[in-house]
Amino acid sequence: MGITAIGTGVADDADGGSPAERLSTRVDGVEVLGALSPSRAADFLTCPLLYRFRTVDRLPEPPSVDAMRGTVVHQVLEDIFDLPAAERTPERAQAMVAPVWEQILLDHPEAALMFADPDGAPGGAPGAVTGAAPDAARWLVSCRDSVRRWYDLEDPRRLEPAERELYVEALLESKLLLRGFIDRVDEAPDGALRLNDYKTGKAPREGFEGRPLFQLRFYALALWRSRGVVPRVLQLVYLGSGEVITYEPDEHDLLATERKVEAVWRAITHAQRTGDWQPSRGPLCGWCAHQALCPAWGGTPPPLPEPSATAPPQPGAGASGLEPSG
Repeated sequence: MGITAIGTGVADDADGGSPAERLSTRVDGVEVLGALSPSRAADFLTCPLLYRFRTVDRLPEPPSVDAMRGTVVHQVLEDIFDLPAAERTPERAQAMVAPVWEQILLDHPEAALMFADPDGAPGGAPGAVTGAAPDAARWLVSCRDSVRRWYDLEDPRRLEPAERELYVEALLESKLLLRGFIDRVDEAPDGALRLNDYKTGKAPREGFEGRPLFQLRFYALALWRSRGVVPRVLQLVYLGSGEVITYEPDEHDLLATERKVEAVWRAITHAQRTGDWQPSRGPLCGWCAHQALCPAWGGTPPPLPEPSATAPPQPGAGASGLEPSG
């Protein structure tokens, strides 16, 4: 079992440390505009200033319990398919949570700070729940609950994924490179593909599915442009509320997604050129790690880096090596 960063960022790309950068194909003889992932595109659509903080300023973000839960659960749901089908039981999957957390702490010791006591003493020691600080214990239970809830929605003993954590990339005619990781790809006997994305939170209210579906349409577009195949089904698996949302795309949907992605990139390059990164105040501000620097909340952003430090813009798939995709 190897813990890898499910999301990556520009800072990682610069030193070749991100999975996307290591897997990305070098495009010879083509002037690529830049690289864009659904996470960073969604950041810009949510708040251009957040995009700037994460991708241009490359500001660090402390790991959060929700994001880390996503990382742990995603890894368990990937690793469970390494076992023979008969052994993929709910109990076995839940038992994998603690070892995955232990490995994360070995690779990223700073993750333990999520459970630090007020005086700075870490409370998130690796291992079983016994002896861990109360918050860490409850958090590990919540990870196991998410894994257990998956079995109410799908049975991995009846599934044999065609791909897990599939890296996809596609160079559009506009010379914009799309790339990212798909949690799971299922293939039917007739060759039809289903793209699956795990979400450890709750399903959005009706009418608010746009952002998560945009992420899957983005992946479907990259797959279509790289392989010439339109996935038959896009599936969002919400482990927080025990719900599944499915959508059947067609070429018209993916062409519309392509136009939207390219429009987002044009807006990003305009903001890059002008230095005008507007904040967008909304309900997600309460979860933003950079609220103290945001003008919408009385803060002052840091000076923009010198152009040479950020040009050409190469947005990656995430801001932190610990950031999950879902």
